[in-house]
Amino acid sequence: MKRDIHLVVLLLSVIGCSLASLTLWKVMASRERALEDVNVHGLNLTQALSTYSEGIVRQSSMLLLGLVERLETEGAGPGQIERLSQLVKRQQPLMPPMSGITIYARDGRWLMSSNRPMPDGANSSDRAFFIHHRDDPSRDPFIGLPIRSRVNQEWVITISRRFNDEHGEFAGVVAMTLGVENFLQLFGKLDVGHEGAIGLAYTDGSMLVRYPFREQDMGRNFSKSPIFTKYLVDQSAGTASFTSSLDGVERLYAFRKSDKLPLVTTVALGKQEALSAWRLEALLSSLVVAALLALIGAIGWLLIRAMSRRSAIENELRLTQQQLLDSNQRLESLAMHDALTGLANRRCFDEALTQEVRTAHRNGTTLALLMIDIDHFKRYNDTYGHPAGDACLQQIATLLSSCIRRPRDLLARYGGEEMAVILPDTDNDGAAVVARLMLQHLALQAIPHQGSPFGHVTASIGIACADGTVLDTPPSLIERADQALYIAKQAGRNRLHVDRAKA
Repeated sequence: MKRDIHLVVLLLSVIGCSLASLTLWKVMASRERALEDVNVHGLNLTQALSTYSEGIVRQSSMLLLGLVERLETEGAGPGQIERLSQLVKRQQPLMPPMSGITIYARDGRWLMSSNRPMPDGANSSDRAFFIHHRDDPSRDPFIGLPIRSRVNQEWVITISRRFNDEHGEFAGVVAMTLGVENFLQLFGKLDVGHEGAIGLAYTDGSMLVRYPFREQDMGRNFSKSPIFTKYLVDQSAGTASFTSSLDGVERLYAFRKSDKLPLVTTVALGKQEALSAWRLEALLSSLVVAALLALIGAIGWLLIRAMSRRSAIENELRLTQQQLLDSNQRLESLAMHDALTGLANRRCFDEALTQEVRTAHRNGTTLALLMIDIDHFKRYNDTYGHPAGDACLQQIATLLSSCIRRPRDLLARYGGEEMAVILPDTDNDGAAVVARLMLQHLALQAIPHQGSPFGHVTASIGIACADGTVLDTPPSLIERADQALYIAKQAGRNRLHVDRAKA
């Protein structure tokens, strides 16, 4: 017995350890998949945002190039400036992020502003973008760091081009301002969670745009960030995970350096936030496994307890087995009688009919069968209730039993409100006498039945008789008697009908 218990303990331990190990492997594998999905999602976002940013810069540069060519070929006189102002107003709806376009003279004076009145004496010669073009003869567009507009204090990004005079000398600057708020409209439509961030920076680490917007980050340099010091050194796109130096939040970063512009797009998602769905899944898995382990432990404890008690139970079973044999003998006797009416039940009827058919065939005698159905008994139950119906069946059983006098005659409850009578050595005429006697007793008893057209309980009886010389089988005899019963009911009930067909 102890050896068996030890084997059970070993088996349960192996099952528990295997289940726990498998669950741990599944949870860690799903964590890796979740992180991989976040990285792929981040890289896709950086690609979309990089394309968006490049498109804005390229469209802005083309618009500025057209204005520069007009200024260099037609000059910057008042009439030309007015025509350029009208042209810009017509093109401005085509670029929703654009805040405005301003033309500056070689000394920094404002020659034109497309979206606001020019302040008196306005001069931007101190702006970084103006100084860059003044000192650098390059004709390439220049993307400036975020600055505050001196007119409305709005944070803007400048994209500017230099234009020259007829001698090729510096003549001024055409600058387009992109409102940071407008630029962030697309960024704000992307769900990066409460701890996520989206950034657009120069390749030297200078921040141009950040979402969510934080004023202290405008123009800030992130060149010391691991993305610029470690990852962008030998790759143009990738993912990383580290703790932000700004707020101490661990984030999953995806970054992409533009192929055409000195820009880097980054998308950062809070690592804990990104893994929230995985943690919930891991918690549910752990709870399920814990429940299974508890169930296995409980089953094991019950099994060991059952094995310990097995010997005692086996002794009790042997004693109980003998008692069951005695009980079965008593039940065998009870199983042959209907519990409600005390009549023979269907099993007893089938066995008796089979036996009597064999006897009649062997002795060449007749055998009669009566099928009895209580008329409208369902209505009786519906009117008086099932308890009253049961009492009525008991009363009818007693009444019909009084009509059976010979020892071999058998009255049985065939099913529901249907009864059957086996009459050995009886022909059709003798069976009809017994059936009429039953109908008379029912009429004299006159059990009230409001649901019956007769006003009291009645019965329909079908009679079939078999000749032993050419004998029916039990099913055939039952079918003939049942057909006779059907004819009696069709004829109006409260009567008998004899099947005269020859067996």
